[in-house]
Amino acid sequence: MAELKLEKRGHTALITIRNPPANTWTAQTLIALRDLVLQLNADKDVYALVLIGEGEKFFSAGADLNLFAAGDKAVASDMARVFGQTFETLSNFRGVSIAAINGYAMGGGLEVALACDIRIAESQAVLALPEAKVGLLPCAGGTQNLAWLVGEGWAKRMILCGERVDAQKALQIGLVEEVVGKGEALEKALALAAKVAEQSPTSVTACKHLIQQGRYGSMAKALPLERELFVALFDTQDQKEGVNAFLEKRQAHWANG
Repeated sequence: MAELKLEKRGHTALITIRNPPANTWTAQTLIALRDLVLQLNADKDVYALVLIGEGEKFFSAGADLNLFAAGDKAVASDMARVFGQTFETLSNFRGVSIAAINGYAMGGGLEVALACDIRIAESQAVLALPEAKVGLLPCAGGTQNLAWLVGEGWAKRMILCGERVDAQKALQIGLVEEVVGKGEALEKALALAAKVAEQSPTSVTACKHLIQQGRYGSMAKALPLERELFVALFDTQDQKEGVNAFLEKRQAHWANG
């Protein structure tokens, strides 16, 4: 659809949010993003996904508040469901997802970045979850993902006190992994995504699953699973290819299977 542009650059899928002036989300664009991620999941040639907003000012300003002006609970229920489904689908993308935050990331715009594996922010970026200021709350993983990344204290400052953070503060508290100059987020994100292509895709999928287990269960349960998935990789072509390519001092050619 016009509001989401998909490009493929090598083994990387680039999705650009194009809904001016603020790259806001609608039910239609959320469903389209969900379907795109599912489509990319099925494409064995795609190892990484980069998400960026069109223009120089906004990564994404979240939902259009006009949707909620009438106080319609049915609309609220539908939007909450679609937001949740879409960003959980993104979080479960089998490859590596990188948010190139090239401007304001507000509300659902920050929540989509929180659903990604890695966040790179440009120096002028501003990040916030301001929903409580308008009588709402972050309903697309914001309360959980933010607290997981930055800790309870900063999550409460941003959500309960409405505190906005700039890129440097976001880096300091662990909300983003890197800060780059204006206009440089896409280049950096694509370079990082290219590094993913050097890794075995099947190994990346298993490792990501294990890392994210820490959010949902105990280490006591995750450690046996870690060993189980290690052995399961020996059923893949990529395991044999990776080890033999290293021993033969050549570039590995991944089959993603």
